[in-house]
Amino acid sequence: MTAPNDRSFEGTPPLLRLWRYAGSSRPRILRAALFSVLNKTFDLAPPFLIGVAVDSVVARDASFLGSRFGLTAGEQLWVLAAVTLVVWGLESVTEYLFQVDWRDLAQTLEHELRVETYDHVQSLEASVLEARTTGGLMSVLNDDVNQLERFLDVGANEVLQLVTTVLLLGAFFFFAAPGVAWLAFLPIPLIVWGSLRFQRRMAPRYAAVRGEVETINQDLSNNLAGLPVIKSFTAEARATERIASASERYLVANRHAIRLSSLFVPLIRMAIVLGFMATLVWGGQLALAGTISVGIFSTLVFMTQRLLWPLTRLGQTFDLYQRAMASTRRIFALLDTPDGMQDGTAQVPKPLKGRLALEGVHFAYDGGPDILRGLDVTFEAGRTTAIVGSTGAGKSTLVKLLLRFFDPSEGRVTLDGVDLKDLDRKALRRHVGLVSQDVYLFHGTVRDNLQVGRPDASDAELQAACEAAEVWDFVASLPDGLDTVVGERGQRLSGGQRQRLSIARAILKDPPVLILDEATSAVDNETEAAIQRSLARVTAGRTTIVIAHRLSTIRHADVIHVLEHGRLLESGRHEALVERGGVYAGLWGVQTGERTPQPPA
Repeated sequence: MTAPNDRSFEGTPPLLRLWRYAGSSRPRILRAALFSVLNKTFDLAPPFLIGVAVDSVVARDASFLGSRFGLTAGEQLWVLAAVTLVVWGLESVTEYLFQVDWRDLAQTLEHELRVETYDHVQSLEASVLEARTTGGLMSVLNDDVNQLERFLDVGANEVLQLVTTVLLLGAFFFFAAPGVAWLAFLPIPLIVWGSLRFQRRMAPRYAAVRGEVETINQDLSNNLAGLPVIKSFTAEARATERIASASERYLVANRHAIRLSSLFVPLIRMAIVLGFMATLVWGGQLALAGTISVGIFSTLVFMTQRLLWPLTRLGQTFDLYQRAMASTRRIFALLDTPDGMQDGTAQVPKPLKGRLALEGVHFAYDGGPDILRGLDVTFEAGRTTAIVGSTGAGKSTLVKLLLRFFDPSEGRVTLDGVDLKDLDRKALRRHVGLVSQDVYLFHGTVRDNLQVGRPDASDAELQAACEAAEVWDFVASLPDGLDTVVGERGQRLSGGQRQRLSIARAILKDPPVLILDEATSAVDNETEAAIQRSLARVTAGRTTIVIAHRLSTIRHADVIHVLEHGRLLESGRHEALVERGGVYAGLWGVQTGERTPQPPA
């Protein structure tokens, strides 16, 4: 397959881009196309054989077969019967072969496009993904890829067979009866012109349909994820109304497209009947005058219908084509989305000590105000460093920079003195473990969720990690133990259980650097105490960065940094900061009840 975000493809028509993308599948495309052409060739043979048979019955020994091969009328019919059997057999074989090849090709390209597009989405930087909706991405990865598969499954073969029909019958008409041929072909320019006009008018309508599909997916995804909120606020009616409104817009867009596409066949049919009538009358006159044989006339009448009638399917074929090309544009637009970050070539230092530092870091989201303003912070190797501050101080942004989800606007972030921009992102993240406040468990088993970072971990290692996180007793009590399904986002588990499993997941990864982002903020005191015991064991001898609102959880940190509006205000141990009486002491006083929080000025 071609490189997904190769900028040289920009502006390339979607069908040509798809051909270039196909790469190793091109020989299969050519083979499927050959079987489609052969199948249509054999499919067109019976009307020709009927004409020869009529000629044999009417002209007898003077017929084409009789005069050329000296066969009697009876012998001619037996020969025609044998040829018919062979032709029908070959038609059946080639139909089987083209259907297998086209369908297999459609499934293969669908699979490869979906996987490659998803893999590309995973590689995009956070700022690119945050500008898109989950529903929109799902629409491309699922609906658009399926739409392309439907065209490859059916439409490509129909286009090839239509072209084959026109070329073969055109050659026969002009060879057998040049005086009639032009009448049969007279409607074709009108039909082609109308089809092209139809295609141009349908393109924006189907683009609108695909856009409404994305909106529906986005709204459905939001509502399903937010069902607890919807129910708690008794907002079911409004949520349903929102889905109904999106579905109504999709209905209107589809109806707008359908009304135009439905006009195509009735209009084309009237053009076709003119060609058929002309062949019937003019060809009949030539047959009556003896200019052409009765057999040729019979063949011409049959062939005119076989030539022109398939053109009525142009509407359906163009319908499939336009839908597929609209989807193809969206797929390749996503594949062409560049990743704003470039991986470096430097290796992660070995042995890795785990010292992280922010040096003069400025950062802003999408041209907004600076979140971090010239921040200088060091996280010493093997020590526990806490970051505290009020909402909006820049704590979560700092974590994203340490994981290189974003790059600083100015300054640099280093690991053991190496700029993170010079490192491969995957190599960096393999050495960092994250336990977040917003725990995400995938729909699957406990084992699946624990093995995210260590798919080769043994049951003994899984148990050891769970014991370190004080969650093994719970896992062992589950109906299927490690193979118990936790539900989507771990909904079958309590908040504390989910949090402990996320800690066990990080322990199993055994990273030199561990980031705890509000890891205990959403659990009760008893669970928090258990988690703190687990973390005390896990963080020993490891570079640990703790983001916390509950100051009680970071009292024993080696150093505490206090952020305010993206700047470092204070640093020190808990006791020294409290004694200093600054911002940290104020936060401590509020949380311990020794000081009443003051309203903002």
